[in-house]
Amino acid sequence: MLSRPMVESLNNQIQLESYSSNLYLQMSAWAEIKGLEGCATFLRAQAQDEMTHMHRLFKYVYETGALPVIGTIKAPPTKYKSVSEVFKQVYEHEKFITGKINELMNLAIAEQDHSTVNFLQWYVAEQHEEEHTMQKILDKIKNIGETGSGVFFIDRAIGALGGEK
Repeated sequence: MLSRPMVESLNNQIQLESYSSNLYLQMSAWAEIKGLEGCATFLRAQAQDEMTHMHRLFKYVYETGALPVIGTIKAPPTKYKSVSEVFKQVYEHEKFITGKINELMNLAIAEQDHSTVNFLQWYVAEQHEEEHTMQKILDKIKNIGETGSGVFFIDRAIGALGGEK
């Protein structure tokens, strides 16, 4: 049985994962209307991954006998200046989520909740992968540049990463 603080923290993470999904889906729409199909496809896949993360948490909470609660999810931003701005925000958001997963892990360890520690290990590894992927994208953007045909090549490079994860 999960402690009340653990249930509340897991429910907060459910809400954050839902927001992450909405954020990346909204970013994909921005990319789509800018003609950046590769970026849009990649971001839609990221949105789906975040929804899967939310469902995993949701299931874990109810399997422990507690009530999963989605909560209020704020609307994500809709306007971006550039591809680099989008992916800088994605990277910062992933670092924020990593911090929240680490807080959950710290709580589980402090409570000696071994089942939740075991469950959260997957998220720890997933966040490492997410941050690494976003750093690779930012490196590609920096190396290719956004002037001239650079955005075209960035879009292709990011689109090619879609199947890599």
